[in-house]
Amino acid sequence: MSDPYTLYTILEAPRITEKSTHCQEVGNQVIFEVQREANKAQIKAAVEKLFEVKVVGVQTVNVKGKVKRFGRTMGRRKDWKKAIVRLEAGQTIDFFQTK
Repeated sequence: MSDPYTLYTILEAPRITEKSTHCQEVGNQVIFEVQREANKAQIKAAVEKLFEVKVVGVQTVNVKGKVKRFGRTMGRRKDWKKAIVRLEAGQTIDFFQTK
C-alpha cells in the first residue's frame, strides 16, 4: 500500500457530469471512477496523497454496465466502480485549473 505506483492506479478518472459538479459545489464532494478491487481506505489514502487534501469520508457504488445495441447485435458496456469522496470544509480539488 505504501508504493506510490499503487496509489496512482487506484484512481482511474474523475467523473465530470452535471451531478458531480452539483455535488462538488453543494456538498464538497468529488466523484472518481476507481479500480473495482479498491477499498475505501485505499481510495482515501490515494486522494489525500495525490491531491494533498483531507478526506472526511468515502462512499462507493458498483455500477453495472448498460446493455446497448450495436447494429444488429446486442452488447454490454463494462461494469465500473464509483467513489464519492467528501472533503473537509474549505478544501477543494480543481480539475480545470486556469492560469
